[in-house]
Amino acid sequence: MSARRDTVALAGGAAVSGLLAYAVFAVTTRALGAETAAPVSVLWTWWGFAGAAFTFPLQHWVARTVEAHGEGAVHAALPRVGLALLATAVVTGGLAWLVRDLLFHRSDAWFPAFVLLVTIGSALVGVARGGLSARERYAAVGVSLVLENTVRLVGVAALALAGVHSPVAFGACLVAGNLCAFLWPSALRFAPYAGPARRVSPFAFLAGTGLSQLTAQVVLTSGPVVLALSGGSPAEVTTLFAAMALFRAPYILIQGSVAPLTVRLTRLVVAGEVTVLTRIRRGLVALTVLSVPLAWAVGAWLGPPLIRFVFGPDIRLEPHLAGLVAVGCTLAVVNLITLVDVIAHNRAAHVAAAWAVATVAALATYVVLGGLAPIDRTVWAFVVAEAGAQVALLVLLPRDRHSGARRSVSP
Repeated sequence: MSARRDTVALAGGAAVSGLLAYAVFAVTTRALGAETAAPVSVLWTWWGFAGAAFTFPLQHWVARTVEAHGEGAVHAALPRVGLALLATAVVTGGLAWLVRDLLFHRSDAWFPAFVLLVTIGSALVGVARGGLSARERYAAVGVSLVLENTVRLVGVAALALAGVHSPVAFGACLVAGNLCAFLWPSALRFAPYAGPARRVSPFAFLAGTGLSQLTAQVVLTSGPVVLALSGGSPAEVTTLFAAMALFRAPYILIQGSVAPLTVRLTRLVVAGEVTVLTRIRRGLVALTVLSVPLAWAVGAWLGPPLIRFVFGPDIRLEPHLAGLVAVGCTLAVVNLITLVDVIAHNRAAHVAAAWAVATVAALATYVVLGGLAPIDRTVWAFVVAEAGAQVALLVLLPRDRHSGARRSVSP
């Protein structure tokens, strides 16, 4: 019952947070207009990438490390992690400053500064949610998801009602959402070791998981950009964006709900529960085999009318393409769950290798299918990337063959 409540709380928080995010962007574009809102759109895109590269890895690193090694390991490693993240934020802000005219069409320093702050804020949110997850305060994690975008929505709504037309003010609202990390200050504090400290190196985990999640995020969202660069028509680009946004909804829900799974799988790995872990792995394979044909059938049948209903009658996608997009997004969900299994074993490098394989497979598919229409090539490359990642992740998953699984969770 407790596990069910945790899952419901997190899924509900992720769903509400997603709706609030759409509302924030809708209010921003309506208040500023498409052209004036452009720098805010770029900042919004970076926030999405920062969530994949920093928030998700840090949350799951903290949760896993506390479960496997205790809070002292996080306490000892955080100063080094903090310095590395601060350096990364300065570098990203500096790069944004160098290309500010191209990115933001502005010569001032506001939006490069926001890039720096969003990077730091995303990291703080990840640590806070990791601390809450490690202490199994999952309802608080769900509230954190909601509050982050509630703060943003209240801010942009107030600006719109006041008739403010400064993109800087709207960009500041996006940055302000990260302040929710400080609503649970205890989640940012970790007890030191009572005795001699053990050094746990976090960087391989964070680099591997961050790079993998960033790649996964790019694969999941870049289809319209690839299509536009391939010569797809504006209508096709909009249609593919709408389809991927619609079928991506389950992924967004699951992404906000997997924190308890990280803790529980790590607990099983530490305890050497080989039988249970093997059963879970077989379940992932069965889930893939059963969900792919079902996703294609439902996507091809219901996808086109549902897309028109949600996004308007001008948005039309062929049934076979809708089915393929549904398959790709379904595989993305399975990949996310498989990723948590790999994280529990502290094998982040395996995830990075899997996504490298998937990327090469997608590029090869795109080249081989050069005779197809751009939208068909793009959708097939997306599906092959997700399928390639799934196969590679399953092949690279650590095999638990002994009861002393402590060795598999070492840094």
